[in-house]
Amino acid sequence: MAQSNRKDKPQGPAVTVAVVAYNSGETLARCLEKLAAQTFRDFELVLVDNASPQGEAQAAAQIVPGTRLIENAENRGFAGACNQAAEAGRGQWLALLNPDAYPEADWLEQLVAATARHPDVRSFTSRQVMDEDPGVLDGLGDVMSLPCIPYRGGYLQPDPGDTPEGEVFSPCGAAMLIDRALFLELGGFDEGFFCYCEDVDLGYRLQLAGEPTVLVPSAVVRHVGSASSGGAKSEFALFHGYRNRFWVLAKDTPALLLPLVLPTHLLAAAYVAMRPQNRPYLGVTLKAYRAAIAGLGPVLKRRRAVQATRRRSALGIARAMTWNPRDLTGRRAVIRVRPTSR
Repeated sequence: MAQSNRKDKPQGPAVTVAVVAYNSGETLARCLEKLAAQTFRDFELVLVDNASPQGEAQAAAQIVPGTRLIENAENRGFAGACNQAAEAGRGQWLALLNPDAYPEADWLEQLVAATARHPDVRSFTSRQVMDEDPGVLDGLGDVMSLPCIPYRGGYLQPDPGDTPEGEVFSPCGAAMLIDRALFLELGGFDEGFFCYCEDVDLGYRLQLAGEPTVLVPSAVVRHVGSASSGGAKSEFALFHGYRNRFWVLAKDTPALLLPLVLPTHLLAAAYVAMRPQNRPYLGVTLKAYRAAIAGLGPVLKRRRAVQATRRRSALGIARAMTWNPRDLTGRRAVIRVRPTSR
């Protein structure tokens, strides 16, 4: 059968930008205003409203011309809503942007330029700085430590400004770019996570599939963080963070690494929970781990599918992690120079 001429096929935009709104208030409008001012124009915006009580997405959708608004009857979480946007999108690339993340005018331009510099890479992440003080980092990609406790590299550290471009363990879902076909091929975000750590799980699955993630320091966003969930220390954020972090370990860690990773994770989690500043949240921590164990059945089922298709060895995964405890305690960025060939 003769193949159709590619020129006859309808051409979509280069990038589909996905923004998920839930109780986003004023941050959403500011986010979309920054999108409307992007120097790179070949993009579409898919805005998913997760049944926000205030209905702020309807008005905000008018800010970016041509925005496609998906209105959910219930809150499907960040994971489910991003998957909806990916399926509805038409772009080759999928850019995920939190409603409390404010991109610089050349954010998309810099990310797209990086795809040309790294034609073998299909996942990219941004340099995130704190909105209230852009001289302080919110993160340089995500780092995976030996105890399977992920963190944003450089979080709350001074922004050095001359960060090298290189590989990180995982993209941060607040501001990332990924090949949309690859995102869909991997099954998108795990909707069982609802929100929190779904991006780390995706990044881990990218590692298992042999797909690197490159940090693009010139692609900058100012980030508030946890604006829709009551803050990083809210019960909602803590519960989902602790529960989902354990699920990432159970689902994605290669079997050869489990005897080392699992006990160090439990010891590290116990140490963190018993620190004086965290003792008021001990009840939430215990509730989260009970929920994590109770929900292990579906997670282990998904683990079998993930591990059956992985292309990278346990040694390769171990090398992509950091084994230095000072990296974790200091939340130091871990950026590796890209090999000259793959």
